Amino acid sequence: MRITLDATPLLGPRTGIGRYVHHLLAELPGALARRGVAGDLRATTWTARGAALTQLPAGVRQVGPRVPARVLRELWRRTDLPPIEALVGRTDVFHGTNFVSPPTRRAREVLTVHDLTYVHHAGTVSSASLLYRELVPRALRRGAVVVTPSRAVADAVRSHYALPDDAVHPTPLGVDDAWFAAQPPSARRRAELGLPDDYLLFVGSLDPRKNLPALLRAFEAVRRTTPDAPALVLAGPAGRETALAAQDGVHLTGWLADADLRDVVAGCRALVLPSLDEGFGLPVLEALACGRPVVAADIPALREVAGDLAVLACPTDDDALADALTRVLTAPDGDDERARRRARAQTFTWAACADRTLDVYGAA
Repeated sequence: MRITLDATPLLGPRTGIGRYVHHLLAELPGALARRGVAGDLRATTWTARGAALTQLPAGVRQVGPRVPARVLRELWRRTDLPPIEALVGRTDVFHGTNFVSPPTRRAREVLTVHDLTYVHHAGTVSSASLLYRELVPRALRRGAVVVTPSRAVADAVRSHYALPDDAVHPTPLGVDDAWFAAQPPSARRRAELGLPDDYLLFVGSLDPRKNLPALLRAFEAVRRTTPDAPALVLAGPAGRETALAAQDGVHLTGWLADADLRDVVAGCRALVLPSLDEGFGLPVLEALACGRPVVAADIPALREVAGDLAVLACPTDDDALADALTRVLTAPDGDDERARRRARAQTFTWAACADRTLDVYGAA
C-alpha cells in the first residue's frame, strides 16, 4: 500500500497539529508491521520554499514539487485540478492531515478535521482557515473519509455535515513516554527561561479561540483576593505578544523546545486551558502525563480527554474561571492524585492513533 501524507505542518515550529503529523508518520511503520502489510510511506509539503523535511522516520521519503499552499488551495476551492497524483505520482491513499484534502484520480481521500472552529467561531480564525468552509465540503462531496482527534469532533462533524457514521472516524491522539518522566526545571534553568518559582501555566498559540483575555481577567481576580497566588506563565507562540506581559504576575516564555516544554509543564502548579473550542487539547493530556492538575474549559473535547481529572469551567464566564483557578490551588495534589492523572494519560497512545488511522486507510 502506497500512502502519502501532507506533512506541511512539520515545517517551522511545531504546533499541536505538527506534533500529530510527526507522531503519525513515526508510528505508521509499526502499525503496518503489526498488520503484516507492506507499505510505502511518503510525505509531501506544500510550500514555495521547498524546505526539506528533517528527521523523517526510516523508510519515509519526501516527494512532490515546490508549490505554494496558497495557490493550491485557491485552485482546489474552485476546481478539481491538479489531482494529487500530478504532484506526487501514484498513491493508493492520500491523507490530508490539516483540513485540506486534494482531489485525486484514483487514490482514496482521507481528511483530518481537527475541529469546527472555522464554522462555529469563524470570527476567531484567519482568512486562510476560513477557506475550510469551502474546501472541506468539496472533499466530502468527492467521498473523502474524515478522521478526527476526538469522539467529540467526530460527533460534531457528522452532525454539521449530515454524514453517516462510517464516514467519520475518531483517532484519538497520544502522548510521548518522555512526558511521564519529565521533571521540573532546575533553579538555574528557571532563571534562564525567566520563570518564577511557582506558576500556573498556559500552553498554546496566540489564537483568539484560546480565550487568553478571559484567562487574564480571571487571573487578575484571583490575585486580588489571593495576593500570594502563583504567577501565570504563557508558554508558546503567545509569548511573542509582548502586550500580554503588561499585567502584573504574567510571564512569557515564547516558543519552547520540546524538552524545555516538558520540564516547564512538569514544574507548574497547574495547567490552564480555557479555550472556546478545541479538537483534542493535547496540553491537557501532556499535563496529566506529568501528574499535574488541570483547569480546562467545560467543552466536549476537553471533557473527553480529561475525564473527571480536571477542574472545569465555562470559558465565557470570568467568575467561573477565577473560581476554578482558586479551587485547583487548594485541591489535593499528592502521590495518589498524580498517579491517577498519569494512569489516565497512559490510555492515550500514538500507536493506537496510528492503528486506527491505518484502519481508515484500508476501509476508505
